[in-house]
Amino acid sequence: MGSIIKKIFTFLILPLCIAGLVYLLVDSIQQPVKFNKVKAYRESIAVQRLKDIRDLQVAYKNVNGKYVSTIDSLKKFYNEGKIEVVMQVGSKDDSLAMANTRKVKAKLRGLRGDKLNNKLMELYKNGERNLVFSTKTNVFVKDTLFHGRTDFHIDSLAWIPFAGDSIEMKAITKMVSGVRVPLFEAKMPYKALLKGMDRQLRINLEAEKEDQGRYSGLMVGSIDAPNNNAGNWE
Repeated sequence: MGSIIKKIFTFLILPLCIAGLVYLLVDSIQQPVKFNKVKAYRESIAVQRLKDIRDLQVAYKNVNGKYVSTIDSLKKFYNEGKIEVVMQVGSKDDSLAMANTRKVKAKLRGLRGDKLNNKLMELYKNGERNLVFSTKTNVFVKDTLFHGRTDFHIDSLAWIPFAGDSIEMKAITKMVSGVRVPLFEAKMPYKALLKGMDRQLRINLEAEKEDQGRYSGLMVGSIDAPNNNAGNWE
Protein backbone atom coordinates (compact mmCIF):
# COMPACT_ATOMS: atom_id res chain seq x y z
CA MET A 1 0.00 0.00 0.00
CA GLY A 2 2.78 2.35 0.95
CA SER A 3 4.59 1.69 -2.31
CA ILE A 4 1.44 2.51 -4.32
CA ILE A 5 1.03 5.82 -2.53
CA LYS A 6 4.70 6.54 -3.10
CA LYS A 7 4.34 5.84 -6.83
CA ILE A 8 1.23 8.02 -7.05
CA PHE A 9 3.12 10.85 -5.33
CA THR A 10 6.22 10.38 -7.49
CA PHE A 11 4.60 10.02 -10.88
CA LEU A 12 1.41 12.10 -10.51
CA ILE A 13 1.32 14.54 -7.65
CA LEU A 14 4.97 15.62 -7.74
CA PRO A 15 4.97 16.40 -11.50
CA LEU A 16 1.75 18.38 -11.08
CA CYS A 17 3.30 20.39 -8.24
CA ILE A 18 6.43 21.04 -10.31
CA ALA A 19 4.32 22.07 -13.32
CA GLY A 20 2.31 24.40 -11.09
CA LEU A 21 5.45 26.00 -9.68
CA VAL A 22 6.91 26.44 -13.18
CA TYR A 23 3.67 28.08 -14.34
CA LEU A 24 3.68 30.47 -11.38
CA LEU A 25 7.33 31.32 -12.00
CA VAL A 26 6.80 32.01 -15.71
CA ASP A 27 3.62 33.96 -15.00
CA SER A 28 5.41 36.10 -12.41
CA ILE A 29 8.00 36.96 -15.08
CA GLN A 30 5.46 37.55 -17.85
CA GLN A 31 3.07 39.74 -15.83
CA PRO A 32 5.38 42.81 -15.73
CA VAL A 33 6.15 42.33 -19.44
CA LYS A 34 2.45 42.24 -20.31
CA PHE A 35 1.78 45.17 -17.98
CA ASN A 36 4.44 47.35 -19.61
CA LYS A 37 3.26 46.44 -23.10
CA VAL A 38 -0.34 47.44 -22.42
CA LYS A 39 0.83 50.50 -20.47
CA ALA A 40 2.91 51.68 -23.45
CA TYR A 41 -0.08 51.30 -25.79
CA ARG A 42 -2.43 53.19 -23.49
CA GLU A 43 0.14 55.92 -22.96
CA SER A 44 0.54 56.39 -26.73
CA ILE A 45 -3.20 57.11 -27.05
CA ALA A 46 -3.19 59.34 -23.97
CA VAL A 47 -0.15 61.34 -25.11
CA GLN A 48 -1.80 62.16 -28.43
CA ARG A 49 -4.92 63.40 -26.63
CA LEU A 50 -2.84 65.63 -24.35
CA LYS A 51 -0.99 66.98 -27.40
CA ASP A 52 -4.35 67.79 -29.01
CA ILE A 53 -5.42 69.65 -25.87
CA ARG A 54 -2.13 71.57 -25.93
CA ASP A 55 -2.59 72.54 -29.59
CA LEU A 56 -6.11 73.81 -28.91
CA GLN A 57 -5.00 75.68 -25.78
CA VAL A 58 -2.18 77.43 -27.66
CA ALA A 59 -4.52 78.36 -30.52
CA TYR A 60 -7.08 79.70 -28.01
CA LYS A 61 -4.43 81.75 -26.22
CA ASN A 62 -3.18 83.23 -29.51
CA VAL A 63 -6.70 84.56 -30.10
CA ASN A 64 -7.81 85.42 -26.55
CA GLY A 65 -4.58 86.03 -24.63
CA LYS A 66 -5.22 83.34 -22.02
CA TYR A 67 -5.86 79.62 -21.56
CA VAL A 68 -9.14 78.00 -20.52
CA SER A 69 -9.82 75.69 -17.59
CA THR A 70 -12.56 73.54 -19.10
CA ILE A 71 -12.69 71.10 -22.00
CA ASP A 72 -16.14 72.45 -22.89
CA SER A 73 -14.55 75.84 -23.63
CA LEU A 74 -12.01 74.17 -25.91
CA LYS A 75 -14.77 72.25 -27.69
CA LYS A 76 -16.73 75.46 -28.25
CA PHE A 77 -13.60 77.16 -29.59
CA TYR A 78 -12.94 74.23 -31.93
CA ASN A 79 -16.51 74.13 -33.25
CA GLU A 80 -17.21 77.87 -33.47
CA GLY A 81 -13.94 79.80 -33.18
CA LYS A 82 -11.69 81.28 -35.84
CA ILE A 83 -7.94 81.77 -36.02
CA GLU A 84 -5.80 83.99 -38.19
CA VAL A 85 -3.58 82.24 -40.73
CA VAL A 86 -1.11 83.56 -43.27
CA MET A 87 -1.77 82.39 -46.82
CA GLN A 88 1.16 82.41 -49.23
CA VAL A 89 0.33 82.99 -52.89
CA GLY A 90 2.98 82.18 -55.48
CA SER A 91 6.64 81.31 -54.90
CA LYS A 92 9.56 83.64 -54.31
CA ASP A 93 11.63 81.22 -56.39
CA ASP A 94 9.54 82.17 -59.44
CA SER A 95 11.62 85.02 -60.93
CA LEU A 96 9.01 85.97 -63.54
CA ALA A 97 6.25 86.19 -60.93
CA MET A 98 8.51 88.22 -58.62
CA ALA A 99 9.32 90.65 -61.44
CA ASN A 100 5.65 91.04 -62.32
CA THR A 101 4.77 91.56 -58.64
CA ARG A 102 7.31 94.39 -58.38
CA LYS A 103 5.73 96.10 -61.42
CA VAL A 104 2.23 95.76 -59.95
CA LYS A 105 3.37 97.07 -56.56
CA ALA A 106 4.97 100.09 -58.29
CA LYS A 107 1.56 100.97 -59.68
CA LEU A 108 0.07 100.57 -56.19
CA ARG A 109 2.80 102.48 -54.33
CA GLY A 110 0.22 104.42 -52.34
CA LEU A 111 -0.80 101.20 -50.55
CA ARG A 112 1.10 99.54 -47.72
CA GLY A 113 0.83 96.45 -45.50
CA ASP A 114 -2.52 94.70 -45.35
CA LYS A 115 -4.13 97.15 -47.76
CA LEU A 116 -1.51 96.34 -50.39
CA ASN A 117 -1.86 92.58 -49.86
CA ASN A 118 -5.65 92.81 -49.98
CA LYS A 119 -5.41 94.63 -53.32
CA LEU A 120 -3.02 91.98 -54.64
CA MET A 121 -5.50 89.32 -53.54
CA GLU A 122 -8.27 91.16 -55.37
CA LEU A 123 -6.16 91.23 -58.54
CA TYR A 124 -5.32 87.55 -58.07
CA LYS A 125 -8.98 86.59 -57.77
CA ASN A 126 -9.74 88.64 -60.89
CA GLY A 127 -7.29 86.62 -62.97
CA GLU A 128 -3.82 88.13 -62.34
CA ARG A 129 -2.14 84.85 -61.34
CA ASN A 130 1.49 85.85 -61.90
CA LEU A 131 1.88 87.33 -58.41
CA VAL A 132 3.80 86.55 -55.23
CA PHE A 133 2.48 87.80 -51.88
CA SER A 134 1.12 86.70 -48.52
CA THR A 135 -2.10 87.72 -46.86
CA LYS A 136 -3.80 87.14 -43.53
CA THR A 137 -7.21 85.56 -43.32
CA ASN A 138 -9.50 84.17 -40.61
CA VAL A 139 -10.55 80.53 -40.89
CA PHE A 140 -12.60 78.26 -38.66
CA VAL A 141 -10.49 76.30 -36.19
CA LYS A 142 -12.08 73.00 -37.19
CA ASP A 143 -11.08 73.62 -40.81
CA THR A 144 -7.42 74.06 -39.83
CA LEU A 145 -6.38 72.22 -36.67
CA PHE A 146 -6.40 68.42 -36.97
CA HIS A 147 -7.82 68.72 -40.49
CA GLY A 148 -7.68 65.31 -42.13
CA ARG A 149 -6.88 63.53 -38.86
CA THR A 150 -9.06 60.41 -38.80
CA ASP A 151 -8.08 59.65 -35.19
CA PHE A 152 -9.26 63.02 -33.85
CA HIS A 153 -12.74 63.27 -32.35
CA ILE A 154 -13.58 66.46 -30.47
CA ASP A 155 -16.22 64.69 -28.33
CA SER A 156 -13.52 62.35 -26.95
CA LEU A 157 -11.25 65.20 -25.86
CA ALA A 158 -12.54 65.34 -22.27
CA TRP A 159 -12.01 61.68 -21.42
CA ILE A 160 -9.07 59.63 -20.22
CA PRO A 161 -8.69 56.74 -22.69
CA PHE A 162 -9.72 53.26 -21.46
CA ALA A 163 -11.12 54.75 -18.23
CA GLY A 164 -14.13 56.95 -18.88
CA ASP A 165 -12.86 59.41 -16.25
CA SER A 166 -12.55 63.12 -17.00
CA ILE A 167 -9.17 64.66 -17.76
CA GLU A 168 -8.04 67.01 -14.98
CA MET A 169 -7.38 70.49 -16.37
CA LYS A 170 -6.66 73.88 -14.81
CA ALA A 171 -5.74 77.32 -16.16
CA ILE A 172 -4.51 80.38 -14.28
CA THR A 173 -2.66 83.65 -14.78
CA LYS A 174 0.39 83.86 -12.51
CA MET A 175 2.88 86.61 -11.69
CA VAL A 176 6.33 85.47 -12.81
CA SER A 177 9.21 87.93 -12.32
CA GLY A 178 6.69 90.77 -12.23
CA VAL A 179 4.93 89.66 -15.41
CA ARG A 180 1.45 88.12 -15.63
CA VAL A 181 1.88 84.77 -17.41
CA PRO A 182 -1.02 82.53 -18.53
CA LEU A 183 -0.47 78.88 -17.55
CA PHE A 184 -2.40 75.65 -17.94
CA GLU A 185 -2.02 71.96 -17.18
CA ALA A 186 -3.91 68.82 -18.14
CA LYS A 187 -3.45 65.53 -16.28
CA MET A 188 -4.24 61.83 -16.58
CA PRO A 189 -3.38 59.94 -13.35
CA TYR A 190 -2.21 56.36 -13.72
CA LYS A 191 -4.97 55.26 -11.34
CA ALA A 192 -7.45 56.09 -14.12
CA LEU A 193 -5.34 55.52 -17.25
CA LEU A 194 -4.28 52.02 -16.13
CA LYS A 195 -7.69 51.06 -14.76
CA GLY A 196 -8.37 47.32 -14.97
CA MET A 197 -4.69 46.39 -15.15
CA ASP A 198 -2.61 44.61 -12.47
CA ARG A 199 -3.30 46.64 -9.31
CA GLN A 200 -0.05 45.82 -7.50
CA LEU A 201 2.11 46.65 -10.51
CA ARG A 202 0.25 49.95 -10.88
CA ILE A 203 0.78 50.75 -7.20
CA ASN A 204 4.49 49.95 -7.58
CA LEU A 205 4.69 52.32 -10.56
CA GLU A 206 2.93 55.10 -8.64
CA ALA A 207 5.26 54.64 -5.67
CA GLU A 208 8.28 54.81 -7.96
CA LYS A 209 7.10 58.10 -9.48
CA GLU A 210 6.42 59.56 -6.02
CA ASP A 211 9.91 58.56 -4.84
CA GLN A 212 11.32 60.39 -7.87
CA GLY A 213 9.25 63.48 -7.06
CA ARG A 214 7.38 63.15 -10.35
CA TYR A 215 3.69 63.16 -11.20
CA SER A 216 2.17 59.68 -11.14
CA GLY A 217 0.60 59.78 -14.57
CA LEU A 218 0.80 61.81 -17.77
CA MET A 219 0.52 65.58 -17.86
CA VAL A 220 1.13 68.50 -20.18
CA GLY A 221 1.86 72.05 -19.08
CA SER A 222 2.10 73.25 -15.48
CA ILE A 223 0.38 75.86 -13.33
CA ASP A 224 3.29 75.85 -10.87
CA ALA A 225 5.83 77.43 -13.23
CA PRO A 226 6.23 78.10 -16.97
CA ASN A 227 7.55 75.04 -18.81
CA ASN A 228 6.70 75.93 -22.41
CA ASN A 229 3.68 73.61 -22.14
CA ALA A 230 5.94 70.55 -22.15
CA GLY A 231 4.61 67.06 -21.56
CA ASN A 232 6.22 64.97 -18.82
CA TRP A 233 6.84 62.23 -21.40
CA GLU A 234 9.03 64.57 -23.50
